Amino acid sequence: MTIWKVVVLAFIQGFAELLPISSSAHVVVAEKLMGLDPSAPQMTLLLVMLHTGTMFAVLVYFWKTWRQVYFSTGDAFRRFAILAIWATLLTAIVGELLKKLIEKTLFRGAPKAQIEDLFSHLELIAPALAVVGVLIIVAGLMEKKMEKKIPPRVSASGRRSSNEGTLTLKQAGWMGLIQGLALPFRGFSRSGSTISTGMLAGAAKEPAERFSFALAVILTPPVVFLEALRLVRAAHASAAHASAAHASAAAGAQIADPINLHAAVAASLLGGACSFVAGLLALAWLSRWLESGKWRWFGIYCLLAAAGVFYLHTRGF
Repeated sequence: MTIWKVVVLAFIQGFAELLPISSSAHVVVAEKLMGLDPSAPQMTLLLVMLHTGTMFAVLVYFWKTWRQVYFSTGDAFRRFAILAIWATLLTAIVGELLKKLIEKTLFRGAPKAQIEDLFSHLELIAPALAVVGVLIIVAGLMEKKMEKKIPPRVSASGRRSSNEGTLTLKQAGWMGLIQGLALPFRGFSRSGSTISTGMLAGAAKEPAERFSFALAVILTPPVVFLEALRLVRAAHASAAHASAAHASAAAGAQIADPINLHAAVAASLLGGACSFVAGLLALAWLSRWLESGKWRWFGIYCLLAAAGVFYLHTRGF
């Protein structure tokens, strides 16, 4: 994997991650077009490191707002901590149950199969994009109806405001449950699905957006750890396989190139840095779209993207 491919993937991820259009789906399609294997350990580590870059972009972009909303008082922080722990716990439960279900069904009879093996299947990514597209459109239409019944508040400066109030335990719980569905399925946008779910549960857009990205910050470190561990194990296994292949080379055994652990980590760090820059730009655009009431257009884009991904699948990608 060359540097230019890493940079291209990083900017695709950075721009798409913080928009509700599934960055993973876009990165997977780009990897397919570049002739890369999205389910390979090197690529899954790169993907989560790209998420790490955008996680730091989230921290930089939202920190002032989070400090005012979540960390202004001890009571505010306790409320946020309860909601975040509750939502993350539900995410973990749903994600683990889905993982076990997939292993017992789709991966039956494949002892070495892993959930990451799903990442290269465009025939699964296309319907996931379509589902989240419909969810976003429904949430956007409902928001329009609610604005007609209850106009948004206007501050003393004359600026429209939809960020009044905080999330309830029920709203945070629904967002956590839906986030669990996004873990195994590329294309089911995590931000798009969680923000839309919060809106459908009665939350205003801006509190749902803030909480959704806060959940991403909590979720990213353990995912990075698991993918790094997967890469290390794969590197050791490939080295052992290469040694065995060399030992039997006289018998005509095919020798596969072992995983270069240092190169994979370096590429992932580079990708994370580039996605950080792109993520900051994407966050500014996302916030403007949220404020201008164009949320449903992201859903329309997801439907179009789903059709494009399905077409690529039919073409053999």
